[in-house]
Amino acid sequence: MKLFLKSALLAAEAAAVEILRYYQGNEFEVELKSDQTPVTIADRKAEEIIRGILLDAFPDHGFFGEEGGKEHEDAEYLWLVDPIDGTKSFVGGYGMFSTQIALMHRGQLVLGVSSAPAAGELAWAARGLGANLDGSAVRISAKKLLTEASISTGNLQSIARSGQWARLGEIFSVVNRTRGYGDFYHYHRLAAGQLDAVIESDVNILDIAALSVIVEEAGGVFTDLQGRPPDLETTSVLAANPALHGQLLEILNG
Repeated sequence: MKLFLKSALLAAEAAAVEILRYYQGNEFEVELKSDQTPVTIADRKAEEIIRGILLDAFPDHGFFGEEGGKEHEDAEYLWLVDPIDGTKSFVGGYGMFSTQIALMHRGQLVLGVSSAPAAGELAWAARGLGANLDGSAVRISAKKLLTEASISTGNLQSIARSGQWARLGEIFSVVNRTRGYGDFYHYHRLAAGQLDAVIESDVNILDIAALSVIVEEAGGVFTDLQGRPPDLETTSVLAANPALHGQLLEILNG
C-alpha cells in the first residue's frame, strides 16, 4: 500500500505542475463535452501524466480516467482519476479545483489522494495508514447532536426534485450551521474535524472516490444517500462522523 501511495503522490505532484502552468498562464481553450461540462488541454495533459506514471509503475493495473475512459476495468487493481475536478473553477480563475486519484482493489476503494494546488492543500489516505492533510494526521469530529453540527452541501439538483427536499429542510432547521463549500474543500474540512457532515445528490464516482477513503480513514462514514458504500455507480453522498451519519440517514429516508 505504501508503494501505491508513493506513486499516487508522485503522479499528483507532476500533474499539479502542469495544471498550474496553464492556470497561471491563462492560455487555453475551453471545449464542451457531450454532457455540456467544460474540458481544457490542462485536463487532458494532466490525465496523460498521471496515467503514464501509474501504469509505468503498475502495468497490470486498470485505469479509469475522466477524459480517457476505462482501460482494463476488470483488473484486480483499478485507478480512478479525475485530473481536474472543478474545471469550471479552473476556467473561472479561482482555485476551488483539485486532482482526484483513487485506487480500487476488487471493488473496494483502498487509497485516495486529493491535490488542490491552487488552494495549497494536499490530502491523502490509504487503508490502515490513516488520513493526512498537509503533512499532519487528521481525525473527524466527535459531535453527537445535530443541534451542534455544521453541515456543508454541494450539488443538490436531484434532492430538490424529490421528496428528500423537505427532509433536507428539516435537517437545516435544526443544525447549528449550514455551508455550501462544495468540491474537494468540504471533504477536507470534514476529515479534519472542522465540519461534521457533507450531503450531495449529483456526483460522479471519480469526483469522490479518493475523498471517500480520506474521510473513512479519518474515522468518518461515507455512503450514498441510501446508506450504500461507494462503488462505480455512486451518484450521491452522505458523509459524516459515526454519531451523526445514522441520524441524518434516518431523516433523509424517513
